[in-house]
Amino acid sequence: MMKTLHVLVVLALLTLSSGEEGARLLASKSLLNRYAVEGRDLTLQYNIYNVGSSAALEVELSDDSFPPEDFGIVSGMLNVKWDRIAPASNVSHTVVLRPLKAGYFNFTSASVSYLAQEGGQVLVGYTSAPGQGGILAQREFDRRFSPSLCECALLLSRSALPCGDVISTSAALPVQ
Repeated sequence: MMKTLHVLVVLALLTLSSGEEGARLLASKSLLNRYAVEGRDLTLQYNIYNVGSSAALEVELSDDSFPPEDFGIVSGMLNVKWDRIAPASNVSHTVVLRPLKAGYFNFTSASVSYLAQEGGQVLVGYTSAPGQGGILAQREFDRRFSPSLCECALLLSRSALPCGDVISTSAALPVQ
């Protein structure tokens, strides 16, 4: 009985999935840096996967969530277009930004628009959203993660000892 139910569920899923024609895009947006720091590069990566049965046409990625007064663009673009993304393939896009202010920022999703079929209706989807994160002030980041004066002095004192001047205590004892 249970085996028959599993077979029916699998057949129903196959029937539903085979009825879907055209492109289907899945998109993600992620921050590649461990820390977001004011005045330092922040790298974003967008990945778009076509899990559909045909090519996605006129694909446009648009991310308007970074106001110019809060972020400078170092390299890349926040609005990108691809003529087509083949079925069972993916594209990646990377943007490097520079946060201009410290504080909390809500990293929201970007939008992706495309045609699932030639002459079809424009479909709009959204990437995943990294969520809210803190942008550290440069001074705070340096205070937390830069080596202190004591650590530097300890390192220098250890490297100043010559390696060949180790005295063996067994050589100084007389043999009986």
